[in-house]
Amino acid sequence: MPLPTRRRFLRKGVAGAGMAVAGGAAALMPRKANAYYTGPVSDHFNGEHFFNPGGQSPRGLWQVARLYAAENWAAWPAALPSPFPPDKPPPRVDGSRARLVLIGHASWLIQSGGRNILIDPVWVDRVSPLSFAGPCRANPPGIAFDDLPPIDTVIVTHNHYDHMDVATLARLWQRDRPKIVTPLGNDAIMRSAIPGIETRAVDWGETIELGGLPVHAVPTLHWSARGTRDRRHALWASFVLETPAGKVYAIGDTGFGDGAIFRHVAERHPGLRLALLPIGAYEPRWFMQGHHMNPADAVEALRLSGAEMALGHHWGTFQLTTERHDQPLADLEAALARSDVTRDRFRAMRPGQIFEI
Repeated sequence: MPLPTRRRFLRKGVAGAGMAVAGGAAALMPRKANAYYTGPVSDHFNGEHFFNPGGQSPRGLWQVARLYAAENWAAWPAALPSPFPPDKPPPRVDGSRARLVLIGHASWLIQSGGRNILIDPVWVDRVSPLSFAGPCRANPPGIAFDDLPPIDTVIVTHNHYDHMDVATLARLWQRDRPKIVTPLGNDAIMRSAIPGIETRAVDWGETIELGGLPVHAVPTLHWSARGTRDRRHALWASFVLETPAGKVYAIGDTGFGDGAIFRHVAERHPGLRLALLPIGAYEPRWFMQGHHMNPADAVEALRLSGAEMALGHHWGTFQLTTERHDQPLADLEAALARSDVTRDRFRAMRPGQIFEI
């Protein structure tokens, strides 16, 4: 196949699928044992790097080069407007309700128990360490930044550029001074980029109280990097939020593995009301399978986790991998048709779309 065109690199860049392989201060930093975290050895930290117990390590740089040079990338439209207008959320949601809005990609606003929580907030147009290259936003955010209610808590699942945007975090910190929760090591990245920011770093299995809403960090099969010299120097996680409307299982990125992480959540946190499951950025499978689910994996993850319902995200906003922009929808429909999960239990969300419990 032909080498990728210059336009492809400018649009997708070398940071597609969060696979940051160059650029920025992180790529030029001196090599260290660990750039962000010093702590005891555990079943997922060897004293230098975090790892997935029984899971895969990230692909090497030559395999990243093969992804961009030898794979056939589908052409996305320059703009993919959502059928839903930008939401203007209320200041608070009280009582036994929860209100969720997909902002785009993996960014969510969750309002419940009088608290306003953002997950993986990204309001920039490009998710990349480079200002001139990398994946571009195909649709506007489902909530304009200025229409956000006061934010109490921000949860950042890991440090890939499509999930951790320090420019957005800086705006939120300057405006609202929210409590920021993130897995181990990511707090150091935020502090180095945003003067005065206060963060709480958590390990898998830890619980933190957020204004009366317990939030649990749970294992995820993924990895981390901001450049070429900090791969797996910070941890990645998913989170279970206990809201008055029920438990919400929020995943930023994960591979499926053998399904053990979803059985683990079902055992530790039974009675999940809702799961936020990624359904995009999964092709080609030789590259992505260990760290990103496809829609069939997500349907099985819903079943194994025991959640009543799932909302699909992580698709249709940034082109990170080779599949068409609408392929996740077709593949989700096919996966549901082959399973015992009914279509009303798994909805693929669009920016600005509201879901209420």
